[in-house]
Amino acid sequence: MTISRLVQTAAAIATLVAAATVATSATANPFLLLPFQPMPQAPVERAMPGTDEQAPAGFRRQIVDYRTSEAPGTIIIDTPNTHLYLVLGNGKAIRYGIGVGREGFTWSGTQTISRKAEWPDWTPPPEMIARQPYLPRYMAGGPGNPLGARAMYLGNTIYRIHGTNDPSTIGGRVSSGCIRMTNEDVVDLYSRVNIGTKVVVLPMQARSAAMR
Repeated sequence: MTISRLVQTAAAIATLVAAATVATSATANPFLLLPFQPMPQAPVERAMPGTDEQAPAGFRRQIVDYRTSEAPGTIIIDTPNTHLYLVLGNGKAIRYGIGVGREGFTWSGTQTISRKAEWPDWTPPPEMIARQPYLPRYMAGGPGNPLGARAMYLGNTIYRIHGTNDPSTIGGRVSSGCIRMTNEDVVDLYSRVNIGTKVVVLPMQARSAAMR
C-alpha cells in the first residue's frame, strides 16, 4: 500500500471516529444538536397609572406612630399637613397622602361614611357648575373620571374621599373640598372601612399629632 493510500485510510478512520463521538454525545444529551436559543427575558414590571408609586415623596402609604383619643377604625383628615390617618390603635395608624381643598374651600367637622362606590359616576354639584359652567353635567365612572377608582361619601354633604387620575396633585391644595387619594391608596382604604365609619376633618389651623 502506498503512502498516499495510507494517509487517505487514516483520514477516513478519523472521520468515522469523530462522527461516532458526536452521535454518542447527542444520544446522551440531545440538546447538543438543537440550534442556540437565547434565554427569554422576564417582562419589565411598570407601575400602572394612579398607583402609590406615583405619589410624591413623603406621601406614600405607611404605618406610623400616631397618638389620638379616637377609636381604632376612625379616619382623621389632617388638612394642614395633607395626610389622612386610619387609626389602628396602640399608638399606630396607617398614613396616606392626600390632596385637600384649595384656599377658601377647606372645611372641618365630623362626618360618617354614608355610601361607598367603585368607579363612581361624577355629577358635579350645582355649586361647582355655577363656578365652572364648562364642566360636564355627568361623567360615567372609569379611568378618565376625576373621582378615580373608589369614592366614600361623607354624610349628606357634597364631599367625598375619592381617587384621582392625576396623582401629581397629592400633597396639594387643589380641590373644591373633597379629599383626593391615589387610586391605589383609595382602593386600600376602601377595603378597610365600612359605611358608618367616623371621619374627623381637622381645620387648617390644627397640627398633626403624628410622630415623624
